[in-house]
This record gives sequence, C-alpha cells and structure tokens, in this order.
Amino acid sequence: MLKAERAAYILQRLQQLYPQTPVPLDHRDPFTLLVAVLLSAQCTDERVNQVTPALFELAATPEAMAALDVEQIRAIIRPCGLSPQKSRAIKRLSEILVEEHDGEVPADMEALERLPGVGHKTASVVMSQAFGVPAFPVDTHIHRLAQRWGLSSGKNVVQTERDLKRLFPREYWNRLHLQIIFYGRQFCTARGCDGRTCEICTTCYPQRKHPKKTRKA
Repeated sequence: MLKAERAAYILQRLQQLYPQTPVPLDHRDPFTLLVAVLLSAQCTDERVNQVTPALFELAATPEAMAALDVEQIRAIIRPCGLSPQKSRAIKRLSEILVEEHDGEVPADMEALERLPGVGHKTASVVMSQAFGVPAFPVDTHIHRLAQRWGLSSGKNVVQTERDLKRLFPREYWNRLHLQIIFYGRQFCTARGCDGRTCEICTTCYPQRKHPKKTRKA
C-alpha cells in the first residue's frame, strides 16, 4: 500500500469501529476539560476521572479554583502524579483566567498555550473537544501508531502532527484523534502489538517480518 492508501483504509476502518467518539475525560465545560487534560499528563484517564469529582465539587470554576490554596488542590490530585507542579499550574492558570479572560477559557490556541502547565497538546485537545476547532492533538500513543502504520517517520510529535494533518481531511481531525487513541488502547498497545499483530498493522504491512521499532516522542 502507498501511504495515501494506508491513510484511506485506516480512516474508513476507524470510522467503522468507533462511530461515536466520547471524550474519555469526564468534564462539564471548557474549564473542567482544561484541568482534566492537564492532570492526564503521565497519568491514565481512569485515574483522572477518579480524582476530578472531588476537585470539581470543591471548585468547578476559575474563580473558585483560584481561591483555593495550592495545598488544597494538591491533596486531591496527588494520585495523578506530579502533584506539586500540577497543583501550582491549576491555581495560577485559574488566576490568569479570572484576571485576563473574565473567568472564561479562551478559544484561542496561543492564549491557551501561554497558561501555566498547558502545552500544545493540551491546548489542541481543548480547542478540538471544547470548542470544535479542527486540531490534531498528538500524544505518545498516536505518535507510536503513526509510525507503526507508516503515516509518519515520527522523529517527534511536532512532525507527526504535521504529517497526520497533511494525510487526513481537516473535517476528520477531531474525531480521528480520539479514534486512534481508542484503537491503540484496545488493539495496538505498546506491549500487545509490535507492528505485526493487530488488524490495521497486518493490513497495512502484511509482509512485515520484524517488530516495528518506534522512536520515542
């Protein structure tokens, strides 16, 4: 298969497998999604969803979160890991939202990326899932699968994002980013598939004889 043919097949198959693409992080609005995505760094979505109900019961708005002490936030989010950095970032970004954005999460990529603890991937998730703006957030899972499927040479997540955006129509980006994550978790895990096991890997590369080594993001 040529790269364009692989992309077309993958798009069609993922649409069949995952016609519905619910956001795996529980949230109520752009602010709670922003906080949940920040917490998901180096943490599973399941763990985040266990932690956020207590956090959002205490503070579900930027105003309420900004009023908390860092230690109050940290005590709740500690199971997510990196709690010192994450708790400081959550408090400070909440203060900035109140001070500079009237307590609203801005629907602007650059403004989001200026917030503490919010990188390009987090900002992309918020733009795509909270505001419906086409984006293609690339995490380590998507980075790995893009290499296994021959969609990107995968030197880094920036290149992988650029390559995927070129391959797939813009109107599919938001849904496809979640579909790839769902497929990777179910069929093409880091240890469960080495590029020669799952349906998509074997369809794209039926003659692959050796494990596909992937570059880390």
